[in-house]
Amino acid sequence: MEKISNIFKEFAFKDSQLTLLAGPCAIESYETCAEVADTLKEVCERLHINYVFKSSFDKANRSSVESDRGQGLERGLAILNRIKHDYRVPIVTDVHESYQCEPVSQVADVLQIPAFLSRQTDLLVAAAKTGKVVNIKKGQFMAPEDLIPATRKITDYTSKILLTERGSSFGYHRLIVDMTGLIEMRKAGFPIIFDATHSVQVPGGYGGHSGGNRDYAFPLMRAALEIGVAGIFAEVHPNPPEAISDADNQIYLSKITPILENANHIFQEHRKDAEEMAANGLL
Repeated sequence: MEKISNIFKEFAFKDSQLTLLAGPCAIESYETCAEVADTLKEVCERLHINYVFKSSFDKANRSSVESDRGQGLERGLAILNRIKHDYRVPIVTDVHESYQCEPVSQVADVLQIPAFLSRQTDLLVAAAKTGKVVNIKKGQFMAPEDLIPATRKITDYTSKILLTERGSSFGYHRLIVDMTGLIEMRKAGFPIIFDATHSVQVPGGYGGHSGGNRDYAFPLMRAALEIGVAGIFAEVHPNPPEAISDADNQIYLSKITPILENANHIFQEHRKDAEEMAANGLL
């Protein structure tokens, strides 16, 4: 099993628990974030899942210049800070520029490197120097093993690193998830997260904005959990069709409870199987 307690020791996370990074794709309002945080925290506490609230203050890589990018750095961080203190949850959010890392680290516990920027050395180093956890999302253009050089850029500054799989692009607006890639990514020596909702995205599928199919998110999530990952990343929204971004692939908040119950069951069963195989010298 992936070891994650040494990564999140400040939150007393346990290796025996599934980790969930989830929330609305972009910060639309405090009220929307609060609704999601309130529900997910309650469900995760009941299921003993480690929960980290996720939302982006800026969607800097939108398909169209006319698309809504969110609240921006100052207002976005204010909302995230309020969510953090009102709901007592750790925060993960994206950083796109090196200068953003320091102010974001004052609020966020995990700084996320977007997939398109996963090889940007200055951004990686700036995030690592904050001392916060750095979650590197694998670029759609990268082979799984290409993440190892990316991690080597920052291991002089931190060992608190997560690696997230979000699918690979082969053109024609399609993303493909290679489940064997999750095994390859483990060779970097850091916990692996599976991004269930970006993996079902159809980038630029509608020309001016992306499409997707949320119905595929849970099957892919189940497959990744059977392979064995430390956690799941998912975008969750009260009313996805009205979301300002990723409307087609965000999961309905009203449907998240049975999904998490099933995901946690698979995680725990995999953990038991892995422990038994290790005891018998098979791992």
